[in-house]
Amino acid sequence: MTNVVELRGVSQDFGAGPVVADLDLAVGAGELLALLGPSGCGKSTTLRMIAGYLRPTEGRVFIRGRDATTVAPRRRNIGMVFQSYALFPHLSVAENVAFGLRMRKIGKPERTRRVGEALELVGLGELGDRRPGQLSGGQQQRVALARAVVIEPDVLLLDEPLSNLDARLRVQLRGELARVQRETGLTAVLVTHDQEEALAVSDRIVVLHEGRIAQQGTPAELFEHPRSRFVAQFLGYENVLELPGRGPVAIRPEHVRVEPADGAAAPVLGPVSFDGFVRELTYRGTHTTATVTVALPGGPVSLQGVMSGVSGVSGADGAAGPTLGPGHAARVVLSEPAIVSLLDEPRRPVLEENPV
Repeated sequence: MTNVVELRGVSQDFGAGPVVADLDLAVGAGELLALLGPSGCGKSTTLRMIAGYLRPTEGRVFIRGRDATTVAPRRRNIGMVFQSYALFPHLSVAENVAFGLRMRKIGKPERTRRVGEALELVGLGELGDRRPGQLSGGQQQRVALARAVVIEPDVLLLDEPLSNLDARLRVQLRGELARVQRETGLTAVLVTHDQEEALAVSDRIVVLHEGRIAQQGTPAELFEHPRSRFVAQFLGYENVLELPGRGPVAIRPEHVRVEPADGAAAPVLGPVSFDGFVRELTYRGTHTTATVTVALPGGPVSLQGVMSGVSGVSGADGAAGPTLGPGHAARVVLSEPAIVSLLDEPRRPVLEENPV
C-alpha cells in the first residue's frame, strides 16, 4: 500500500513540554485512519500539523512523498471538515461547496457539475439553493463534508466532525461518513475521542496517550487485544486487575456476573471468582450493573459487572431477581474466555504475606 501521509519523528512543543513526541505515522492510500484518545493527548495537534496549520518543532511531514513540512496550508491539497461546520452564512449551500473550486479557478461548467455530484453524494441534491441557517446541524455537516471532498483532496482531514450533534444523529452520520469515504476512495484521517465512532468507521486506529502512540491496529485487534491499562480502560474495559498467576488482565463489565454471595466475604474463591461487597448499583435500561469491592493480594479492587437479578427488575425468565443492594455481600464471576492479558502492563512485585 502506497503511503499518502507520513510523519517522521514529528514533535510539537508549545513551551510547557511536548504535546506530540517523536511521532512516526503513515496513512495508506484509501485508508481511513482514526486518531483516538482523550482531550490533551495530541490528536488534534497532529491533524493540524498534517494540514499545515502548525509547523512541527521537530520532524518532517510528507504528503504523497513530497516534503510538505514548510508548505502553507493553501498549497497542500487537503480537504478539512471541522467540528463547527465553518460554513459561510451569506452563501448558498451550492456556493459553499463550490468555494474551494473557485479558489482553484475551476471553470463554471466543471464547477457546477462537481458541486452537483458532491451534493448528491451526501444526500443534499435538492438543497443547493438554501442558506446554511435553513438547515439542521446534520445537514450543515453534510455540506461541510461535500465542500471537503469536491476538491478531490490528497487527504481528507476530519477534526471531531460529529461531536456537535446529538447521539442519534451521530450514529446516523458516522455511517454516512464511512460510506462517502469508501465511495470516493479518499485517504482520510479522523480525530475523535469517541471509541464507538472510531471502531465503527475506521480501517485502523491509533490510540494516542500524552503525545505518543499507546497502541495501533485494526478496530478488532484493539478491541479484542488491548495491551495496556490505558488502552483497555479507554476502550471500555472498566475492570483492570492483577490475577494471581496471570498478571495484569482486563475484562469488560458485560462479561462479569454479579450475584448474591452466601455467607461472609472471602478474599478469593478461585482464579475467576471473588467475594466482596456491593458499593453501588446503576440501572442502564436493559440491565443493571453493580460495582463490587473485592479484596485481592495487591489490595482492594472495585469491579463492575452485570447483575444476575435485582429485586423489582425482571430477569431473563420474567421473574424478579433476588435482593442485592449497596453493602450486601456479592459474588463476582469473570467469564474466563473474555479475560484479556495486558502484555504491555508491568506486573506488580510479589510481596510476602506477613505471618499471622
